Amino acid sequence: MPAWGATAQAHYLIAVAECLKVDRVRYWFRGGFYIGLSIALLIGLFLIWLWRPERQVHRHTQNLLQKVERRNWTAAADFIAADYSDQWGHNRALLLERMREAFRYMRAFRITIVDPNVRINDRLGMWSAKLTVDGDNGEPMTFIKERVNSLQTRFELEWRHVSSKPWDWKLVGVSNPGLEIPAGFE
Repeated sequence: MPAWGATAQAHYLIAVAECLKVDRVRYWFRGGFYIGLSIALLIGLFLIWLWRPERQVHRHTQNLLQKVERRNWTAAADFIAADYSDQWGHNRALLLERMREAFRYMRAFRITIVDPNVRINDRLGMWSAKLTVDGDNGEPMTFIKERVNSLQTRFELEWRHVSSKPWDWKLVGVSNPGLEIPAGFE
C-alpha cells in the first residue's frame, strides 16, 4: 500500500472493500440466476411429463374409479361429459342415477385395474383394462362380482380433450362387448 495519509488510506481501503463487495454481488447474482434457470427448466420438464395426454387419460380414469369407490358422486360427475353415451343406452344423468342406486347397497366396494392400456388419437383418448371388483359379500355384491369378474373382454373408457388446458379431459363413453345388462333392469 502506498505511503499516504491516514484519511487517504481509509478511503483506499473502503474503495477496495466496495470492489470486493460488488464482485461478490455479481457472483451471487450470476449463481442465483443459473440456479433459478435450472429450477424453471426442471419444473417445465416435469409439467411436460405430467401433462402428456396418455398420462392425463390414465390419471383421470384412476381418479374417476376412486371417486366411484368412495361414492363421491359430485366429484365423479365432474369427470363425465354432458354428451356421454354408452353401449347400454345410458346418458350422463341416467348413468349417475344408476350408479347411486346400485352402489347404495354395497359396502367396502373396491375396483382393481388389471393391465391398463392408453391410446391417443388427436383429441380422443381410449383407456382399456380388465376390471375386477371386490367387496363385502351381500346379494348385490355377489351378483356384480359374478358378472364383472368373469368377463374375458376389457372395459374401454373413451375420453375427449375438451379445451386447450392439457388437464381438461371428460369421459364420453364406456363399452365392454362382453357385458350385457339384463332386460328389464330399470
